[in-house]
Amino acid sequence: MNGPFTRVAAFSLTLLGAAMLTACDTTEQPQQQGSQPPPRVGIVTLEARPFTLTSELPGRTAAYRIAEVRPQVSGIIQKRLFAEGSEVKAGQQLYQIDPATYQATLKSAEASHLAADTLAKRYKALVSEKAVSQQQYDDANAARLQAEAALEQARINVRYTKVLAPIDGRIGRSRVTEGALVSNGQAQELAVIQQLDPIYVDVTQSAADLLRLRRDLAEGRLEKAGDNAAQASLRLEDGSDYPHQGTLEFSEVSVEASTGTVTLRAVFPNPEGVLLPGMFVQASLISGVNQSAILAPQQGVARNAKGQPTAMVVNADNQVEPRTLKAERTVGSYWLINEGLNAGDRLITEGLQWIQPGITVDPHPAQNISQDPAVQTPAQ
Repeated sequence: MNGPFTRVAAFSLTLLGAAMLTACDTTEQPQQQGSQPPPRVGIVTLEARPFTLTSELPGRTAAYRIAEVRPQVSGIIQKRLFAEGSEVKAGQQLYQIDPATYQATLKSAEASHLAADTLAKRYKALVSEKAVSQQQYDDANAARLQAEAALEQARINVRYTKVLAPIDGRIGRSRVTEGALVSNGQAQELAVIQQLDPIYVDVTQSAADLLRLRRDLAEGRLEKAGDNAAQASLRLEDGSDYPHQGTLEFSEVSVEASTGTVTLRAVFPNPEGVLLPGMFVQASLISGVNQSAILAPQQGVARNAKGQPTAMVVNADNQVEPRTLKAERTVGSYWLINEGLNAGDRLITEGLQWIQPGITVDPHPAQNISQDPAVQTPAQ
């Protein structure tokens, strides 16, 4: 009875058993996968907090006042009476122009005035006696007034031979030396005085940013910063912070057509003379206060293929939910979020490489966030 039929039956039973085992394996695989724990992720629970917005704007320093020293009479420079690069006071004599010809003119004017005044007085007594006509007296009186004007002009010219500083400030190098011939109305200045304490800082802001700021203030998304609204601070070209605070004075009433920017002017005290005209600086200006700002750690924000900022959050069911964001600026190691995240959202900052939207995760407090945004220095 152990013929071919028996061997075929045994082989069939073997195949059936193998098929049943395979079926059992495939039914057990989902059960084994379902028993794996959800991936562990680190989260940060976001909070809304007041945040003062500042703008970092490039700028250059400019002298508070500038005066070009020019001669008001012609002549030869006899002396230079200042040290180049020194501080001068308003009214301090800077140059002496040869006064000889002007002193001679003054003496001549004094003599002419004396003669005209004497004649006018004599005619005044005679006109009442009809010894001279009224016309003669009027002419003599007019000549006296002309002589007075000529005398005053001669005195002014003598004073102008002393070239004085018109303002307080630091004077630059002299453009002329002793013996040089100068003339009234010449194009070349003798020297330039610049007042550097206080000093101006002119910064530029794009017209688009200015419009957005005004719109946010008008619509209530930002509040004015109160007494601090006009304050400004500086960072110097070497990266150091300038120790004195400044105040914003005004903004230009027009936009520069070639750059699309508006010029803002701030004033800073400069008692040590650290700031010099033409220096490049970075100015921080207070824009306003966002009373419910959302600051998200940069570790939890990425960009998609379109360049849009995105984030992953854990919802109430502990499932991963993607968000597309609008981020205005960086604040230290944080992003200031305009749209896409809200207070109470649990932002994933650790374990992002193991997750995808829709899966269930095991959230824990993140360990890769070390500093609270409230102590960060704001930056544009």
